[in-house]
Amino acid sequence: MIDSSSESGTPADGFPHGDYCPNFQRTIELVGRRWTASILRALFAGKERFTDIAQTVPGLSHRLLTERLEELQEADLITIEPGTKHGTYRLTERGCDLRPFFQELEDWNARWYEPPGEDEPATSG
Repeated sequence: MIDSSSESGTPADGFPHGDYCPNFQRTIELVGRRWTASILRALFAGKERFTDIAQTVPGLSHRLLTERLEELQEADLITIEPGTKHGTYRLTERGCDLRPFFQELEDWNARWYEPPGEDEPATSG
């Protein structure tokens, strides 16, 4: 076990205290919803069109993709720019601020999980 607190009981690395935080919980629940993290990951990779995002996330229905994109828009993580059949989706400043979080998850994933074998399906978000 790693001791991450100082003698005074405050975290040594500056990480927030252990008390419940409703904003933290709301964020985890938003990005942790089924397929949402994979959708955001696609947006970070530059996929901006509905069809491009749908192709990046196999198994995601168009209905659910539409629902998740609406939730991300309501949370001010993306904007939808009209002009095409389904619009163009872009990360807002708030959405872009999640990039370091996702990069840390990518790094953690690379450290602790092996890529799926050829006979093993990859799982998304």
